[in-house]
Amino acid sequence: MKDLPKVYDNILQTIGNTPMIQLNKIAEDIPGVVLAKTEYFNPGHSVKDRMALKMIEDAEKRGDIKPGGTIIECTSGNTGMGLALAAIVKGYKLICTLSDKQSKEKMDILRAMGAELYVCPTNVAPEHPESYYSVATRLAKEIPNSFYPYQYDNLSNREAHYESTGPEIWEQTDGKITHFVVGVGTGGTISGVAKYLKEKNPDVKIWGVDSYGSVFKKYHETGEFDESEIYSYITEGIGEDILPKNVDFSLIDKFEKVTDRDGALATRELARKEGLLLGWSAGSAFQAIRQLKHELDEDSVVVVLFHDHGSRYVGKIFNDDWMEERGFLNHKNKMAKDLVDKHRHLPLLTANANEPVENAIQLMRKHDVSQLPVVDGGKYVGSLDDSRLLQVILDNPAVSSRPAKEIMDAPFPVVSPTEEIRDVAKRLNKNTGAVLVKFGEDEHHILSRHDLVAALS
Repeated sequence: MKDLPKVYDNILQTIGNTPMIQLNKIAEDIPGVVLAKTEYFNPGHSVKDRMALKMIEDAEKRGDIKPGGTIIECTSGNTGMGLALAAIVKGYKLICTLSDKQSKEKMDILRAMGAELYVCPTNVAPEHPESYYSVATRLAKEIPNSFYPYQYDNLSNREAHYESTGPEIWEQTDGKITHFVVGVGTGGTISGVAKYLKEKNPDVKIWGVDSYGSVFKKYHETGEFDESEIYSYITEGIGEDILPKNVDFSLIDKFEKVTDRDGALATRELARKEGLLLGWSAGSAFQAIRQLKHELDEDSVVVVLFHDHGSRYVGKIFNDDWMEERGFLNHKNKMAKDLVDKHRHLPLLTANANEPVENAIQLMRKHDVSQLPVVDGGKYVGSLDDSRLLQVILDNPAVSSRPAKEIMDAPFPVVSPTEEIRDVAKRLNKNTGAVLVKFGEDEHHILSRHDLVAALS
């Protein structure tokens, strides 16, 4: 159908040119502007489509793989998906070796795309015969007409990002980018993009995101490969217990480590606050920006690359039971709406700013509540708290006949239904005993200090 200019010949032609999206609510407290290079818009739903295709096409040019051959690769899942697309279009067989920490969704998707999988133990050294590196190496030796790309040391990996991802970021920011932030696994993305950006502007800062249990940060800072740094972690797609040749440490200005828990929670937050359903490493990358925000200013233009789509993590970080089992959630009700749902069918009790205080006191007694928002003309203009009312009336009993507006405190803070209750609780202090949860212009519900204490205990 080459006579139809808007029709692609095959799925591989849709790789690249992914959108840049500004982060808003989640980045309110971060100086400057934070932009997300959102790679799940690639057909295989990850940044790895770019380098997977590049590795195969370069291998074809060298004659490293012949028609009808077999591609063998060790992968955390996303490179496997990119290779699967290439294998389908080009007529190759695909075998993937994975560590057993990878999500079931990733494995199921690879099988759906025709890949044969070998699932290997995570907690073994790279040189162990059962590691996913070693199993891939063995299979490549045993299977005729096979090609083992080995994404860690295959420099076509970083070249793909030098040729495509870097130029796209530069063009999309009109050359105004000041910081590039990305999780580091094989190192191809950060090194390829960094090389391009620093050629354009040597002052662009490159920040790599690492996991606790990985060797990158200490090696970058000291030049020492410290095996005591290596231990098991469960964040997928970033960090390593080896030093891939694709990681060009000279191009990276800083590494920042992020915990499994913080990365997972930030990923969930990105979904709720920005509508971006992303993979685990995306949350880790954004969390790193939070941890380093003191190094930014109002002129900063930060681009964070989000590797993949959250559909591959539905059974893990987007599963409440899985998160609670690992101690990442320590309460059943995680968001403001979960607490409000219990009484959302009831109208919000309020005091009118011009009515006498004694009316508000009677309302509190009747419904056994300790706080009331004060309204005037349909707007929330203040608040009343029973403990403060008691003190005021003890000091001057005549106060009970005066309008509520004369003694009311500041209005309660307003939060969204999807705000985590830990964050909601941070809005309370000795002078603020409740918040209002806003579901719409005309629907608000109250959460008291008591509600939050009960939920968090």
